[in-house]
Amino acid sequence: MNQPRPGAPDPQEPRRVLLTVHTGRSDIVDLARTSAARLIAAGIVVRVLADEAEDLDIAGAEVVSADAEAAGGTEIVMVFGGDGTFLRAAELARYTDAALMGVNLGRVGFLAETEPEAVEETLLAIERCEYSVEERLALQVDVLDGRGTVVGGTWALNEVSVEKAQRSRVLDVVLAIDGRPLTSFGCDGVLCATPTGSTAYAFSAGGPVVWPDVEALLLVPSNAHALFARPLVTSPDSVLTVAVPADGNRSRVSADGRRMVEVPDGGRVDVRRADRPVRIARVHVSTFGDRLVAKFGLPVRGFRDARHAGPGHELFTSRTVLDHDVVANPADADVTAPTEVPGAGPHDRD
Repeated sequence: MNQPRPGAPDPQEPRRVLLTVHTGRSDIVDLARTSAARLIAAGIVVRVLADEAEDLDIAGAEVVSADAEAAGGTEIVMVFGGDGTFLRAAELARYTDAALMGVNLGRVGFLAETEPEAVEETLLAIERCEYSVEERLALQVDVLDGRGTVVGGTWALNEVSVEKAQRSRVLDVVLAIDGRPLTSFGCDGVLCATPTGSTAYAFSAGGPVVWPDVEALLLVPSNAHALFARPLVTSPDSVLTVAVPADGNRSRVSADGRRMVEVPDGGRVDVRRADRPVRIARVHVSTFGDRLVAKFGLPVRGFRDARHAGPGHELFTSRTVLDHDVVANPADADVTAPTEVPGAGPHDRD
């Protein structure tokens, strides 16, 4: 769901932006420093995490512990890194009104809003409050024992994986939707994913790509030993249950690959829509389809043109496939010298 940012900041209260940074790379640290300097010069208070403060060395920055209070009172949590860094930042922003805004410095970066070359545009949008906020569906996870008592829980933005604890054995599971048994089989695990997470682990396991503004839950078996083990898409209000027989292999829950919960023998995992969505700030007008084309290098000129131009001539995320100046008329182009996409860099053409 897209929502315009409500109102202007309170002029009596300074605006604050929390930086979360992959400090293991010097180029990322340098970009975070220059971005912080730009924000501070605009009168915005920059906040950094205590375990990153020494590496970032940003003069005048607020230093806070990386806990549930880290993003309190902030407007934006700005992420410099890949999707892993973004998911770590989502933990900090989870119980606040702060919106996440990512600068992709990883390999794929579906969650990030912008690429490094567009950071200036993003910073200007923050300074002027010219951004919208998407609310992304998140997952609430309850782990129950054999008596039905809740013994643990967690949450996820991308997916929850109920997986085997011993690699050498198959995990036996019974699946139920809204309390009604559906099927059972042996597998490596079962993924319960959000539309946001459909391009992550669930995609690798053979699940569908779901546009993030679709409200739904996904259930994707991983290497199931069964004829009926197709990915399922359910109502966003459904409860997905993965039960593990007491005499089966031991299992555990992995949430976004970051938080682990053990499942008791004979227990079950209930996955439902979380009460609080995750808020993601957007600056650019690109669609999710544009991002798919750019991230996967999908050919958009048609298979006949691809024989000459080659696949992977992706669109820039600020353009759409319907723009006639992006997809050139083959009759007007020399097949030995494909027409360039306006604004393309060296990596975007042969």
